[in-house]
Amino acid sequence: MYLLELSLRYSPFPLSVQKKEFDDAKRIYDQIKNSMNETLESSNLIELKCDKVQDKLIAVRAKEIISVQIYEKSSVAGGAKRPGFFST
Repeated sequence: MYLLELSLRYSPFPLSVQKKEFDDAKRIYDQIKNSMNETLESSNLIELKCDKVQDKLIAVRAKEIISVQIYEKSSVAGGAKRPGFFST
């Protein structure tokens, strides 16, 4: 299971959806990244659907997204690998 996490402008809490396959998460990641690169005048809405919670839908205005990341959810004790970048 992969988590796709978005940070929004003026929001202290990220939005996240879970995808079963890395290819699905990567495709959405690329779509969001491309939408973020478009001109600020466009008002693209991105709709995300969670694979784990079937009724979970999120629609986000692309110009409000300030970061997006994918990370793999660990199967051990329901935890997750540490998101973001860090050095050991």
